Amino acid sequence: MEEQELRRRFAALTTAHLADACLRARVPVRCAPAGLCAVVPGSRVAGQVCPARHVGSVDIFLEAFETAAPGGVLVVDNGGRLDEACVGDLVVLEARAAGLDGVVIWGLHRDTGDIRAIGLPVFSLGAIPTGPQRLDPRPPDATACATVGDWTVSRADLVLGDDDGVLFLPANRAGDLFALAERIRDTERRQAERIRTGVSLRAQLRFGDYLAGRERTPSLTFREHLRAVGGAIEE
Repeated sequence: MEEQELRRRFAALTTAHLADACLRARVPVRCAPAGLCAVVPGSRVAGQVCPARHVGSVDIFLEAFETAAPGGVLVVDNGGRLDEACVGDLVVLEARAAGLDGVVIWGLHRDTGDIRAIGLPVFSLGAIPTGPQRLDPRPPDATACATVGDWTVSRADLVLGDDDGVLFLPANRAGDLFALAERIRDTERRQAERIRTGVSLRAQLRFGDYLAGRERTPSLTFREHLRAVGGAIEE
């Protein structure tokens, strides 16, 4: 998916829609842990992963920027550390100058006020005043992949972030997953509108039929029932 199309289509979706699309398509749902959120609430980011494994020095980010694709997102692996900030205002400014659209940090940031003023979307685990007080050996794959929570991602992945958090998608499945997410969004919008006009969600999803079916077949799951009636909730 081209960068402009990615941003245009994500503007009308949420990470929740795309996570549900992954579930429906049986693609692993690769969410960053819940604590990773936007420095500025309401920020949104979407782009190709530009990975960097931090070992104590800013040079790894400068190296990553050398080959970063325009519109990409710097994804920083600092092991989820909570004892140091690994990204500050200069790195965020340089990311913007390099044509990147955002920064996602599996770790902490600092210079919060300056980062807010810069305006580039930044997602992190929080802030702390101190920078790194270490310099570890540089791994050979330092700009090839990054780990965020349970997931290791590379330039073959897209990263998307909004107020619900951060999600990673395989770039080669983006078209299918976005199409599914758009159908789920449209179904849920229709359901929400019908609730507002007095038709309960239970009625829309024929919840009574589900309860009766479960009496007959105790192994029947609600998701199986939803697939049968065309409901998108939970998927």
